[in-house]
Amino acid sequence: MLTVNIERFITWLTDEKGYSRHTIINYRRDLLEFAAVAGSACNVREIDTPIIRNYVYSLNSKNKSSSVARKLSALRTFFKFLERENVIRHSPMGAVSMPKQEQHIPIFLSVDEVFALLESPGAHDTFGARDRAILELLYSTGMRVSELVACNVTSLDFESEMVRVRGKGNRERIIPIGAQAIKALQAYWVEREKLLRKRLQLGKKFDKAAVFLNNRGTRLTARSVERLIARYGQKAGIDKQVTPHVLRHSFATHLLEMGADMRSVQELLGHASLSTTQKYTHLDMVHLMRVYDKAHPRARNS
Repeated sequence: MLTVNIERFITWLTDEKGYSRHTIINYRRDLLEFAAVAGSACNVREIDTPIIRNYVYSLNSKNKSSSVARKLSALRTFFKFLERENVIRHSPMGAVSMPKQEQHIPIFLSVDEVFALLESPGAHDTFGARDRAILELLYSTGMRVSELVACNVTSLDFESEMVRVRGKGNRERIIPIGAQAIKALQAYWVEREKLLRKRLQLGKKFDKAAVFLNNRGTRLTARSVERLIARYGQKAGIDKQVTPHVLRHSFATHLLEMGADMRSVQELLGHASLSTTQKYTHLDMVHLMRVYDKAHPRARNS
């Protein structure tokens, strides 16, 4: 049965590949949608390219190209798994092409906007020290919000000024932390210890392992971080929607503008493919002309 193999695949993604909960939910939903069309009780060996193509045609009529691409990516990975497990001999996805997607330039903040955002948590904000540390760490490292909230105390090395994170596919990487982010983290650490002592005195539970805590002493969620960043973006007077991913885009953009090479930025962001990083090569023409005039031997009048 198709649905049985889908559940086997989901278990493999979870236990062996270490995919995030969000990705697992999307994969299961997309595959069960396909199973509803193909017939959940059908034998996977009976699924051929024409069945896949008919499914693609039905998707194209009511979905964006990005959604179609995501659903087909889930199918492609699923059938590769079945090949690997010798359930099928050949994947029916081989002759199915992925839809072309529009290339969107990532939204990013100017350096001045970032600095205004970083300064927005004030002394009167209940969790000002924590929030400042969150903003500084996101901009200093370019990490994903999921990686930030998953950070444990053991992930941070203040002496070496490094943080260890686990990204997509359970891949681990070590990222340097800037001096200002270290300073903000140390200021937050004092407040964090006060919170933990208070919880201990009251006999209440707390998460000693997590770096970023809420007022109940439990790990901060990605949604909470998204909300607080949006609030500080408004407070800073930024006329763009500010999200953790916008800070990640800003991190990559500013590094490239300052001359960092693409491969280094790829490593820092934790991208498996260089092509994913290349979307950040949208440097403005003024900057490009300045670099050209400075570097090209034939750019200047003799």
